[in-house]
Amino acid sequence: MYKVKVYITLRESVLDPQGIAVQSSLHALTYDEVQEVRIGKYMELTLAKSEKDVDVRVKEMCEKLLANTVIEDYRYEIEEVVPS
Repeated sequence: MYKVKVYITLRESVLDPQGIAVQSSLHALTYDEVQEVRIGKYMELTLAKSEKDVDVRVKEMCEKLLANTVIEDYRYEIEEVVPS
């Protein structure tokens, strides 16, 4: 079994209005040291072992469904889970 952690963020060149709103709210709460906020997505997937290459499969999932590769970047970590 595998646990996969997927991190998706807007590309640096893409405006992040949600991040700007959060930054403004933090400044309103006197957290003036915050210089930039970027909002992203985090997902955890649990995959059963199979004959298929897990790295290839996760990349396919990200590119076909989980991330909009036109405006988002993604990265992931794969951890093999040994049942107790």
